[in-house]
Amino acid sequence: MALAPFHLAIPVHNLELCRNFYTNILQLEEGRSSDHWVDYNFFGHQLVIHFKTKQTEEEITNLVDGKDVPVPHFGVVLEWDRFHQFSELLKSKGIHFIIEPYIRFEGLVGEQATMFFKAPSGNALEFKAFKDINQLFAK
Repeated sequence: MALAPFHLAIPVHNLELCRNFYTNILQLEEGRSSDHWVDYNFFGHQLVIHFKTKQTEEEITNLVDGKDVPVPHFGVVLEWDRFHQFSELLKSKGIHFIIEPYIRFEGLVGEQATMFFKAPSGNALEFKAFKDINQLFAK
């Protein structure tokens, strides 16, 4: 069963800084835009960054596999090789990782490669991959 593309709109407090990040650092294809928003092809899904005045929020994390995972966060599941290529691109661009790329739940159900980092407006992103995509929802 093919999954339908999703649409996600996120707030950013500096549209130009974030536009540079998503376009030049993550190398996402830009779609439509205005002076208040920009949409992107986010690995086949629609991601829209919308300007919103900066607000202070408490940082919250949950412990997963011994790591502090930021809440909330968003991202996509990539193919195994694409994940590793993308993580190398991010390293070459000097991304500061919250959680460096590593294998989570190694040898267990749900084994996956994962990494976390923040975009310039503080939005936490997670990218992951499964050697066996059938493990995506395995219990």
